[in-house]
Amino acid sequence: MTADSAASVPTTQLQRFVGSRIDPSSPSLHSHLQACIGALPHETLQVLFLDRDRVLIAQEHVQQGSTHNLLLNPNVIFRRALALDASAMVLAHNHPSGDPRPSTDDIRSTEALVKLGQMLAIEIMEHVIVVQQSCFAILHSRKHRKTKRLAAFFDLADGGAFCLDNISPAAAANARMAAIRRTERRELLGHSSLLANPAWDMLIDLFVHAHVSKPVFTSALCVGSGLPMSNALRVIRKLRDSNVVYREPDPSDGRRYFIRLTPQTMEALNRYFCKGPD
Repeated sequence: MTADSAASVPTTQLQRFVGSRIDPSSPSLHSHLQACIGALPHETLQVLFLDRDRVLIAQEHVQQGSTHNLLLNPNVIFRRALALDASAMVLAHNHPSGDPRPSTDDIRSTEALVKLGQMLAIEIMEHVIVVQQSCFAILHSRKHRKTKRLAAFFDLADGGAFCLDNISPAAAANARMAAIRRTERRELLGHSSLLANPAWDMLIDLFVHAHVSKPVFTSALCVGSGLPMSNALRVIRKLRDSNVVYREPDPSDGRRYFIRLTPQTMEALNRYFCKGPD
């Protein structure tokens, strides 16, 4: 059960954060969230909306659930973010039970929101579970558990010799591991733009998504590459000109396009990843 609300947190509670960059791991922020929602008898979602410099725009009560459940509604969350022209968000919801550990639904919902945020160029910086005595940061806690997080999102199957488009499950698993190692490589020096190979990264993303029949929009592929949008579009154009990928209109919205691997590229990548991860 949810309730859409734009009721803001009283200004007096936010004065210490106004005009400052928000650090999702800050103890003072966690204390603030505990004071706001830690003692509530029902689950509620608070969202901190941030600008491109990660400075606070607003903190708002966005949804309300029951004493045991809160179903996160992406439409409500991102509609409000777009209305405020926010570039990033910190999500926070409470557990009236007093147990700050995230449920399976909490984790899956967070992963889905992160992926949707990438497509809309709105970063989900953190999702904090709040109780009276402590907080639990979902994304921070899972930073070093990327294998399980990607497996949950892609839901790779091992049930047969071949899956969608004749992609071997072993090849898909190896490509997924390459994507995990790519993410670890990007974080090695503390900056996402370092040690990146955008064209190859794009092909890995397209290959793994093809295995589970998930289309990839042009914008999502650009965001996932870690490049500025204009540079990423140039890479995609070069791949198209070389007949490595092709563009296909979204049947539900002619203004958007999917990027797909050509059959020749699909076959080549399948052979490559059958030999092991990158």
